[in-house]
Amino acid sequence: MARAATADSLPVPATPWRSLGVLLVLAAAVFLAALLIGSSGIGLRAGLAALAGGGDEATRNVLLEVRLPRVLAAFGVGSLLALSGVLLQALFRNALADPYVLGVSGGAAVGALLAMIAGATALLVQSAAVAGALGAVGLVYLLARGGGTPRLLLTGVVLASACGALVSVLLALADSSRMRGMVFWLAGDLEWAVRPWLSAGTALLAIAAAVVLARPLNVLAAGELRARTVGLALEGWRTLLFITCATLTALAVVSAGTVGFVGLITPHAVRLSFGTSDHRIVAPAAALAGGMLLAAADLAARTIAAPRQLPVGAIMALVGAPLFVVLLRQRR
Repeated sequence: MARAATADSLPVPATPWRSLGVLLVLAAAVFLAALLIGSSGIGLRAGLAALAGGGDEATRNVLLEVRLPRVLAAFGVGSLLALSGVLLQALFRNALADPYVLGVSGGAAVGALLAMIAGATALLVQSAAVAGALGAVGLVYLLARGGGTPRLLLTGVVLASACGALVSVLLALADSSRMRGMVFWLAGDLEWAVRPWLSAGTALLAIAAAVVLARPLNVLAAGELRARTVGLALEGWRTLLFITCATLTALAVVSAGTVGFVGLITPHAVRLSFGTSDHRIVAPAAALAGGMLLAAADLAARTIAAPRQLPVGAIMALVGAPLFVVLLRQRR
């Protein structure tokens, strides 16, 4: 027991910290590129001048009132989904666990689509998505209570499948005039992120909490036997992680619709690239990488077919899948 506790408190080698610094520089570059690049025809020099406080007012409005909230939302939502994936994979010890396995996205989708069919405003659509997400989380928790993580995982998968069937029925019943908005919401659309500071601020708090709680996460990821050996309160930690992941996922879904793939591949990519499973490194690195990837995908969605905009969730999946396969083959 003493040896296990000491291993969890060992200092992290310098290489992962250097890699984290490189990732931070890349994320800053993506953030700046997403601000300066777009379909409005603003040049690099004019954009930099506007960010420095100069330039004309129209350019500053585009950068600070249109693009900046969207970039913040992309980083916030991507970080929330990636961090939720890290926590769920530690909780379930399952490589396929991702933020949507709890049925949160399915419940939110059902609530949001019902509101869209009724012709509700954007605020009411988001409120309905929150209600659907909370209802799905509560139902999963009640049905899986007392059965441990396997029952929790299976219940979430079954509920997500049921919600998927309901979504198909709602799409079939929807009016054609509302179909495009519903499809974009389901595929992921950052135009719904009307409060980007909320998702970005929550992501920062969640990252800090995950780093502070890295040792219990490392113990949970090592298995139930080790957790009981070191005296970790399994049921309490399971409940805490379940509520935390559900909250982070619900906030991300309400902000940007159902953006998939970020929470599944980002934790694996970070572990493979950094060569460590220590959550002191994996949690902040995955959150940073998730935000960077979603911001880059949103930049592509805004510019590839400009002035038309593509669903950011579809771009994320198209880019993320081959990227992850290449990384996996290189580290085989």
